[in-house]
Amino acid sequence: MQKNTFELENFSLLGGPLHRVGRRVGLVRGGANTVALGLAVAGFLWGIMVVLAFIEGISHQLFFLTVIGGHARLLAAIPLLFLCESVFDPRTAAFVQTLVRSGVVPESALPVLEAEASRIMRWKDAWLPETICLLAAVLFSLTGVQVHLSGATSALDAGHTLSDLTWTAWWYWGVCLTLFRFLMFRWLWRLGLWCFFLWRISKLQLDLVPTHPDYAAGLGSLEVVQTQFVPLVLALSVVQSASLAGEISSGSLAFEAIYPSMAFLLIVNAVLFLGPLFIFAPKLWACRLKGLSDYTVLGSSYVRRFDRKWMGATAPPETELLGTPDLQSLADLGNSIEVVRNMRWVPMSLRLTRDIVIAALLPMLPLLVLTFPVTELAEKFFTRLVGL
Repeated sequence: MQKNTFELENFSLLGGPLHRVGRRVGLVRGGANTVALGLAVAGFLWGIMVVLAFIEGISHQLFFLTVIGGHARLLAAIPLLFLCESVFDPRTAAFVQTLVRSGVVPESALPVLEAEASRIMRWKDAWLPETICLLAAVLFSLTGVQVHLSGATSALDAGHTLSDLTWTAWWYWGVCLTLFRFLMFRWLWRLGLWCFFLWRISKLQLDLVPTHPDYAAGLGSLEVVQTQFVPLVLALSVVQSASLAGEISSGSLAFEAIYPSMAFLLIVNAVLFLGPLFIFAPKLWACRLKGLSDYTVLGSSYVRRFDRKWMGATAPPETELLGTPDLQSLADLGNSIEVVRNMRWVPMSLRLTRDIVIAALLPMLPLLVLTFPVTELAEKFFTRLVGL
């Protein structure tokens, strides 16, 4: 097999102006670890907001439950966005290298794969997509009142004029929320690049093996890549949970209304993080059908010869059956057919679905405190525990 090219060995979805700035100031380590950059951005935005609140004498308002959504975006969601790209990007590179080393992408298709990788790496380093993301974030902040975004910290209250805003509010609405939305749009762009790259891979003449032990014809490593989206799922759920908490505490939303929001959140996560895996469904389904046909024919041929040799009129003595490799070959053939029969037509297992669901629902659990007081629950628990 030919030597991997630079693009295939160093494939990455990290890039753009923000990433380059982070590298120059030393906040991106090893080329892919951007956690420090995320903490710096979040700490700077939140710290300035707190300082302004103290200067204006409104620091006590920062602890109202109605504004918890703002803290969640700055202190939790932004670091999680950068954590996700730090764990996701190395796995994408490993996935591309696995495709080459395992032979799933045959040598004849490597030039096309290299061309697609080069195109993706040019796009992810371009300044135009992040500029568009920033402009979209600014436009979203300006039109947030008109589109009636839910949550007290999602859009400026239409009842307030610009002259009513404090410097703290100006900083949050004008800078913090805009940059948060920019980072979200930036991630959507990156997800789009990843899905496009997977779609282009699916168009290659892949050498899929139906008896592969990963039960995905050799594409099982793709599930490992998708698992790295768990921090991003957490970030989305944290923002949603905090916004719901703010609305429930202000009395503008009933607790029962969170269930449709949770269902919608699960649907969004499934589309964003499980949906791309269905790109390979047609090829895996065709591979499974062909494998069942081929191995059924092979099995029929083998068992007929086995039957004639060991069960026919001219069968050798029973003692010669002991230790013969024919029995092991028969068992191995049966195991191969069973692997083909259980082959998945989407390269994912229930484990990935479980991880996504848990990450989406876990931040929602604190909402129960708003309906069931902790002290009352604790008192009932210990009362039942001691039998009083």
